[in-house]
Amino acid sequence: MRRLSIVSAVIALFGLSLPATASVPVGEFVFPQDPDVTEFHPTFNAPKPDGRRHKGIDLMAPKLSPVFAVADGVISKTGAGGRSGNIIKIDHGNGVQTWYLHLNNDSPGTDDGRGGRTWAFAPGLEEGSQVLAGEFIGYVGDSGNAEGTSPHTHFEIRIEGVAVDPYPYLLQGWNAWWDESITLLHLSDELMEGAALDFFLATQRHGKLSRDD
Repeated sequence: MRRLSIVSAVIALFGLSLPATASVPVGEFVFPQDPDVTEFHPTFNAPKPDGRRHKGIDLMAPKLSPVFAVADGVISKTGAGGRSGNIIKIDHGNGVQTWYLHLNNDSPGTDDGRGGRTWAFAPGLEEGSQVLAGEFIGYVGDSGNAEGTSPHTHFEIRIEGVAVDPYPYLLQGWNAWWDESITLLHLSDELMEGAALDFFLATQRHGKLSRDD
């Protein structure tokens, strides 16, 4: 979260190929959690024990880690939903939605299921709210049928109601974030080196003036 405020982990979605019939027609995509603490794997469409298919990617992270909107949009659903647990759906226009499932339902430091909306969703978030890419929307948790598993956000992209593989977007967003982080570190090093050089030159000038006096 601390880096998302200064790092633009934003990638263009046009041109990315998907195993579905169309690419996701939204202009920007922000990685939906802090990459520092998030792990994920290409498990889209993997079979489940009950015969269903996994229609998203699980973003594993510590409980109460922040979750972010991946693109500008309007909240179309918040609330609790059976197996899905606490859920947010965002409508991005052009038939595109992103879903965020299993958000937190516990009080901090517990597994009591009594966290309510305060510890599930961002303050003031409700259906019809406008959100921006990278905006905080909720907290990682283990609600619904994720109870008893490691905390994670089940993340989906849907086009006209059909789930498509979000992995290429997540992977590219993840890589873009780290590329930006490395660039910032290099810039920081260069600034520090420049500041050190300026200080050295200033002290040399000061020493020369003192000797001349």
